[in-house]
Amino acid sequence: MDKARKHLLESRALMLGGRPLSIADVCAVARGARVSLSTVPAFRQRIDAGARILAENIAAGRPIYGVTTGYGDSCTVNIPPQVLDELPVHLIHYHGCGLGRYFDEPAAAAILVTRLASLAAGFSGVRFEVLQQLQALLQHRVIPLIPEEGSVGASGDLTPLSYVAAALMGERQVYFHGRVCATAEALKEIGLKPLTFKPKEGLALMNGTSVMTALACLAWERAEYLTRLASRITAMASLAIEGNREHFAPGLFAVKPHLGQQRVAAWIYADLASESPERNSGVQDRYSIRCAPHVIGVLADALAWMRRDIETELNSANDNPIIDPDSGVIYHGGHFYGGHIAFVADSLKTAVANIADLLDRQLALLVDSRFNNGLPRNLSGAGGERAHLNHGFKAVQIAVSAWTAEALKLTMPASVFSRSTECHNQDKVSMGTIAARDALRVLELTEQVAAACLTAVCQAVEIRVRTQSLLTGQLGESIRDTQQDVLTLCPFVDEDRPLEGELRSLCAAIQQRHWRLYIEP
Repeated sequence: MDKARKHLLESRALMLGGRPLSIADVCAVARGARVSLSTVPAFRQRIDAGARILAENIAAGRPIYGVTTGYGDSCTVNIPPQVLDELPVHLIHYHGCGLGRYFDEPAAAAILVTRLASLAAGFSGVRFEVLQQLQALLQHRVIPLIPEEGSVGASGDLTPLSYVAAALMGERQVYFHGRVCATAEALKEIGLKPLTFKPKEGLALMNGTSVMTALACLAWERAEYLTRLASRITAMASLAIEGNREHFAPGLFAVKPHLGQQRVAAWIYADLASESPERNSGVQDRYSIRCAPHVIGVLADALAWMRRDIETELNSANDNPIIDPDSGVIYHGGHFYGGHIAFVADSLKTAVANIADLLDRQLALLVDSRFNNGLPRNLSGAGGERAHLNHGFKAVQIAVSAWTAEALKLTMPASVFSRSTECHNQDKVSMGTIAARDALRVLELTEQVAAACLTAVCQAVEIRVRTQSLLTGQLGESIRDTQQDVLTLCPFVDEDRPLEGELRSLCAAIQQRHWRLYIEP
């Protein structure tokens, strides 16, 4: 990330408590945007009212799940009043059993702001100090190390969110100033005291869908960009094989009016500028070119309802019990269940993997001299006697096939693998966090496919230019700009060389949304 963009993010303050959060807000915090709490008195009063109602019910001796009782199957166990304040600490401690890799710092920051948004809705019965502590961690980028594995997605993301709760009270480890250190050390350095929890506050922090929802936000943004990138790659692949522009004509897509599909077709049609040379007019290209809008368009259309469901979850109170600060009623329910996010993630990974499969097929056409309409075998840029020695993109095509196969393998829906846990109290669970993690992995693999295909289509177009079957002036501005930029990151391949470093740079550029693609008013 360039310094100017980083400074812009860090100087931006996202206000919680005044308006709903968006996916873009969560992703901005992941990249470094700061968070503040609303200073409107009504916001603080609402949070305080919920905490007061809870305290009054505790004082009156009313049974409240997870507050005056044990957790889960232990809800029939009444906790003696003199040890109520110890209960949240035990909850946080015994859930500290996550394993696997740790979420990176941006993902963990997204998790923090997502949990803060839920608590800021004012239905969790926590004190304002809890919100302030979360906001302070984000403000100073004291971001907890959270293991990726250990959540079944109901009763919420208990185990991973225990690492958030532990950080608030000064335990476990955090990312801080580019290093990993003890939380207590980081809190001391920023002058923040560990928080001592009241009875429900540990549960309110942990018993929710914030891990899966944060990951879904990050996945949605990457998937939305991928629709644009795959459309640009398709346009360049069509140009490289001298395909038929009319496969993407507005009149054709007017009779099958899926809006996302129409938008993708319009992008490709615009990229294939009208002044470009005649390309096999009247000939039908293979499905991976001709039907690309029908594949990419599925994801483009699905993103709309996915955004709706992610942002609804993001702005919900999703713990248990729910304390209504207006009526004073305490509800016991199951809002920690992540079914909507699980379904979004399972659907997203399927649509994204189909794009990997599409691009894989496009690359297979480009490298095969039987189907690429006169391009050299494997897109080798070598000439003369060197042509027999060099193999161009042969291994890249094999690697793309491997990444695509792995992405397709991961499309098995996680949400159908519910497991009965915790003495059959949690007997139907969402598996939403596993689904969200799978979606991010499928995106990573598909971005690798896209990076490789981007180098290949730029190589193919450059070959057409160098052999003068395509003049530079005949390239549309968008394709010409992409072509020049990609060739700067991954120069033309004339002699065989290792491409790993260049492919990694392109993958990073994709994740940073380096190219401004199809900017719409």
